[in-house]
Amino acid sequence: MTNTATTNLQITGLNCASCVRRAETALAEVPGVTRAEVSFASESARVDHSREVALDDLKKALKTAGYPAAEADVTLAVEGMSCASCVARVERALTDAPGVLAASVNLATETAQVRYLVGQTGPAEIARAASATGYTAHLPNGDADDTDDRKEKESQKLARQTLTAALLVLPVFLVEMGGHLFPALHHLVATTIGEQTSRVAQFVLVGLALAGPGRVFYIKGLPALAKGAPDMNSLVALGTLAAFAYSTLSTFAPGLLPEGTAHVYFEAAGVIVALILLGRWLEARAKGRTGEAIHKLLSLQAKTARVERDGEVVDLPIEEVTEGDILQVRPGEKIAVDGVVTAGESHVDESMLTGEPIPVSKSRGAQVVGGTVNGAGALTFRAEKVGRDTMLSRIVAMVEQAQGAKLPIQGMVDRVTAWFVPAVIAASLATVVLWLAFGPAPALPLALVAGVSVMIIACPCAMGLATPTSIMVGTGRAAEMGVLFRKGEALQRLQSARVVAFDKTGTLTEGRPDLVALTPMDMTETEALRLVAAVEAQSEHPIAEAILRAAKARGLDVPGADAFQSVTGFGAEARVDGQRVQVGAARYMEREGIDTAPLSDEAEDLAAAGKTALFAAVDGRLAALIAVADPVKPSTPAALSALRALGLQTAMITGDSPTTANAIARDLGIDHVVAGVLPEGKVAAVEDLRAQGPVAFVGDGINDAPALAAADVGIAIGTGTDIAIEAADVVLISGDVFGVTNAIRISQRTIANIRQNLFWAFAYNTLLIPVAAGVIYPLTGMLLSPALAAGAMALSSVFVLTNALRLRRVPEGHGPAATRATPSATAAAVPAPAE
Repeated sequence: MTNTATTNLQITGLNCASCVRRAETALAEVPGVTRAEVSFASESARVDHSREVALDDLKKALKTAGYPAAEADVTLAVEGMSCASCVARVERALTDAPGVLAASVNLATETAQVRYLVGQTGPAEIARAASATGYTAHLPNGDADDTDDRKEKESQKLARQTLTAALLVLPVFLVEMGGHLFPALHHLVATTIGEQTSRVAQFVLVGLALAGPGRVFYIKGLPALAKGAPDMNSLVALGTLAAFAYSTLSTFAPGLLPEGTAHVYFEAAGVIVALILLGRWLEARAKGRTGEAIHKLLSLQAKTARVERDGEVVDLPIEEVTEGDILQVRPGEKIAVDGVVTAGESHVDESMLTGEPIPVSKSRGAQVVGGTVNGAGALTFRAEKVGRDTMLSRIVAMVEQAQGAKLPIQGMVDRVTAWFVPAVIAASLATVVLWLAFGPAPALPLALVAGVSVMIIACPCAMGLATPTSIMVGTGRAAEMGVLFRKGEALQRLQSARVVAFDKTGTLTEGRPDLVALTPMDMTETEALRLVAAVEAQSEHPIAEAILRAAKARGLDVPGADAFQSVTGFGAEARVDGQRVQVGAARYMEREGIDTAPLSDEAEDLAAAGKTALFAAVDGRLAALIAVADPVKPSTPAALSALRALGLQTAMITGDSPTTANAIARDLGIDHVVAGVLPEGKVAAVEDLRAQGPVAFVGDGINDAPALAAADVGIAIGTGTDIAIEAADVVLISGDVFGVTNAIRISQRTIANIRQNLFWAFAYNTLLIPVAAGVIYPLTGMLLSPALAAGAMALSSVFVLTNALRLRRVPEGHGPAATRATPSATAAAVPAPAE
C-alpha cells in the first residue's frame, strides 16, 4: 500500500479568488501535504498528502485561515448490538472510516451519531463501514443528500438576507437618490420631516441593514483583515464602514468635519450591502445550475431494490444492497446495481451508457448495469458491484473529479489574485490621499467616494469564478454527451491537439471480425478449421472469437488443446491431437522459419481488399491461410470527416500489414498510417507523430494502455478494457467514435469560454478601477457612485456565470446510421490484426 492518500473536502466561506488562494496556501503549508487544489465554483478542495497527515490537521488549517471545512452529522440505526464490546467495535470501525471526525454509539437506542467531513465521505459510505463489522447499519428513512440540502439552505438564506436588506435600504435610496434627481422631492423632505430627521432615519435603517443581513461581511472580513490576509469581505467591510462612519459623523457631530464637507452616504453603504447580497444569491442559484449534470446522473440511480433475503423478496434501500445479493427486476423497473443475470430474459434500455436507443437483449450470463431500465421481461441477477464501485457511481466520481480540477490556465489567475486584494486596498488608500492632496473642494467627501468606489468595484469575484464555473459546466455537458474527462487537465490539453491517432480493432471497427476465407493445404477445410479453432479456443482475441463462431456454425467438434502459448503481437500456438499447431501473422511464420510463399500471393490480395490474412502451420509446415474481416463502425467515416473539418490530422496505428493498413486508410481518408507495429511500437509511433503537433490517441484494448499514457491526451473507448480506461485521460462511455469529435469540440468551446471570462474579469477591473478612482472627473465633473460600483461588481460575477452556462447548449454531434455512412468505407471489411 502506498504512503499517499487523497482527501476531498467541501469548504465554506469562499467568496472570491483571493479566498481560494489563501485556502490552498493554508492546506499546502500542512506538513505532509504534497498538493492542494481548491475550486471556487464547487466550493471543494482536493488534497494529496502522506498518510501521516490527520484529517484534523487539514480541518484546523482551513479553520485558522477562515474557510472551515463543511461538516455534517448523520444518525444511523445499528442492529444486532448486545453488549458494550459491540458498541466499541462499531465505534472503532466508524472512527477509522475515511472522513469521519467523531462517532458515538448508543446501545440503548441502537443508534450511532457520526460527524464527518462533507466531500470526503457520506452517509451511505459510513453505513457500509459500520455494517462491515457485522452489525447492520442503515440510514433512517427520509435522509436527504447533505450537499444539495446545504446549498439549497444557503441559497434560501441569501434570498432572505437580500430581501431584508432591500426593504431596509429602499426607503433610504428613494429619499436620497430621488432627492438628487428630483429637487422637488428633496425640498419636500426638508420642509416636512426635516433634513436632520431624514439623516437619523437613514442611520437607523442602514444601521439595521449592516448589523442584520450585512453582518456576514464584518464577522468574516474584519478578522481576515486583522490577520493580514484580507479578502472580498474585508473590502466590503472597509468600504461600507467608511461610508457609514463618515455619514454618522456628519449626522451627529458635523462640527468635527471641515466646513461644507458634512455629507451623508448612508444610501451608498446600504445599497452596497444589498447589491452584493443580491449578487451572491444569483451566484448561488447559478452555481446550482452548473452542477445539473451531476444531478441528472444521480437521478438515474434506483432508490430501492428487490432483494432475496432469508428466502423472501424484500424492498431495500439501494445503500443496503451488498455484493453477492440476488436481486429481482420487474418489467419497467430500473436496475439497481451492476451484476450478472442468473435467470430470466428481457431487453434492457442502455441508452444512458451507449446512447443507442435500441434495447439490448439480456439472458443468463449477461452483464447488467445499474441505472439502466428493464423492458418487458423479468430478470434475476447477482450483484457484483455496489455503492461507489458501480459504473454509474464511477461515472459520477469521474465527473466530480474533473469539475474540481484546476487547469494550467488557472495558474495565471492564482498568481494575480494572490496580491490583488492587498493591492486594491493600497490603491483605495492612494486614491484617498491623492484626492485630499490635489482634489477640488470639498476634497474630503470626494476622496471618500472615490476610495470606497475603488474598494468595492475591484472585488475579484469574477476572476475567481471565470475558470471553475466553465470547467463545471463544460465537463457536465461533456458527461451528457457521453464524454468523461477523468483528468481535468485534459480539458485544456485536448483543445491544442493537432493529430488524432486511432487504434483500429474495436475503435475504428466494430471489434467483432468474421471469418471470410479459408484456404487449406494438404488437408480439408474442415480439418484445418478444427485444428485452428482448438488453438484459438484458449485465446480471448477478437480473431479467436471469429474463428470459434465459424467452427460452431459448421457444427464442428473442437478438440482440446495443451501447452497453449500466446505470443503478443505475433499469434498463438498449442498442441492439438499430438500436433504442434501455430496460428498468426506472416511475421510469426517468418520468425518460426515457416515458408508462406505458396499462399503469399493470395494473402496479399486479401490484404489489398481490406481483410486480415493469418497463416496456420502444423508441425512446422504451412497448413492453411485464414482471412477475417472486421466491419467499420457506422459512425467512423463521419467522425473522421468531422475531425478533418476541425483542422485536425488523423492517423491509424495498427499491427496490420502495410498493404492492408493502406487499403483501409484510402477508404477512410486517414492522413498517416503506421502499420505492422507491436504494442510497444505504438508508443514510438505516438512520439513520431508529435512532429505534426500534440497527439491525442484513441484506443480500447490492454495493448493500447502504453500509447494512451504516452500521448498528450489518451482517449479510451468506454466499451473497452478497464486497463485502457485507467490509462486514459478521457473516456467515451459508448463505443461511438463520434465521441472523439464531441470531446474535442467541448474542449475547444470550454477553453474559449474560460478565455472570454478571464478577459471580461481582467478588462472589467483594468477599465473600471481608474474610473472609480476619478480619472474622468476632470472631464465630466462626475464620480462613480459606490452604489453603482457595487452593482457593477455584482453584475460582473453574474455575467461570468451566465457566460459559462452557455456551454450547456453546446450541440452534440452523432455518427450517422450505417445506411448514411460512406459506402466505400462501410462496405470494406476492415481487418482485426493481432494487436
